Amino acid sequence: MPRLLRVSAALSWRFVAVVAALYVVGIVVSYLTTIVIPAGVALLLAALLSPAVSQLVRIGVPRGLATGLVLIGGIAVVGGVLTFVITEFSNGLPELQKQVSASLDTIRGWLRDGLHLSDLQLQQYLDRVLQTVKENQAEITSGALTTAATVGELLTGLLLALFTLIFFLHDGDGIWRFLIRAVPADVRDRADVAGRRGFASLVSYVRATALVAVVDAVGVGIGLWIVGVPLVVPLSALVFLGAFIPIVGAVITGAVSVLVALVAEGPVAALIVLAVLIGVMQLESHVLQPLLLGRAVKLHPLAVVLAITAGLVVGGIAGALLSVPLLAVLNSGIRSLLSDSDRAVRPREVDVHEPQETGPPDTGGERVGDLEDGPGAAGGTASGGTASGGTTSGGTASGSAAAQDAAGGSATGKHGKHGATGAGPGDAAQGD
Repeated sequence: MPRLLRVSAALSWRFVAVVAALYVVGIVVSYLTTIVIPAGVALLLAALLSPAVSQLVRIGVPRGLATGLVLIGGIAVVGGVLTFVITEFSNGLPELQKQVSASLDTIRGWLRDGLHLSDLQLQQYLDRVLQTVKENQAEITSGALTTAATVGELLTGLLLALFTLIFFLHDGDGIWRFLIRAVPADVRDRADVAGRRGFASLVSYVRATALVAVVDAVGVGIGLWIVGVPLVVPLSALVFLGAFIPIVGAVITGAVSVLVALVAEGPVAALIVLAVLIGVMQLESHVLQPLLLGRAVKLHPLAVVLAITAGLVVGGIAGALLSVPLLAVLNSGIRSLLSDSDRAVRPREVDVHEPQETGPPDTGGERVGDLEDGPGAAGGTASGGTASGGTTSGGTASGSAAAQDAAGGSATGKHGKHGATGAGPGDAAQGD
């Protein structure tokens, strides 16, 4: 059989096996959506809150008490913000209604004077809309019942996410050690390090995304306040939530602000709000994300957009929210598994709360040094040099029988008729 055909067949059945496995995983996840989505949200919140818990534990607070304090503080902050947003929405809604009524009157006058439509024609169009609503009353009622059921499922998911979050914060490391036991012992440490690298990238991603969301909300809110658009606080809160879906979320929620400005204040105000939105997006993409996320969890914009689209198709809004964090975790984990420098790293050496732990260190310089040492450096490993027949550190080599330091960092050791030679980068090596 030709070699090309054998290779193609081997790749084909492996590809089919991977696709089949992913399909089975997708089917299982679709059946367990009620569990998977709250667990994913709890993991995101754990990545955001776990640094605070660890900091309290370091200063001597018991872990259970630290978990309780962080949870109570987080719930208090979220509850206070929601109360403030709802209050501002209720206070600003009457003013928005007046402005919308005035805008509708303006549109009606434009239709009457610009398109020469009579009041009778306008009333007929309005009657048609009302008749359409009456004819579809059953569907509207069914949609309301479906929404009520969705709200019930949402409350159930929130309780499950909160319950899961408590255990993630209190004993997340123990849960991870239990799960990692399923990996074979000979590669368990590598998988453990890769998993910790992935969670470190998740911590950095959530932390940076939260800061970016705050900047987006404040920037858009200041622009809305200057222009005089109503509902500044609710619209800013909407932009904050949308910013957790990179690239797409802030644009969509910002478009809502532009529409409200158009209806309430007119086209000039809408254009000003649009300019503010574009400026904030440019600040986010060119300054904030490179500065806060850095190279460790930097993802290509095309990969981000494709991940969000796939998540939206598979899991709706929740899928779009979880897709990019999942991509960041997989990116760091795979980089760790493919890195030679992570072979010697012990799992406990990885601090998941430090941004520099999101990936293995850059080994480009070491690879260049290995190439410069040439074939005479084969057979041993050096820190600052390599040796044949022994291990060197700082350009010193020991052979099987003897080793001798030289001023240039070279050594010659004899073992029978063959020598072991080691040298640091740029040093000369010589063997008998």
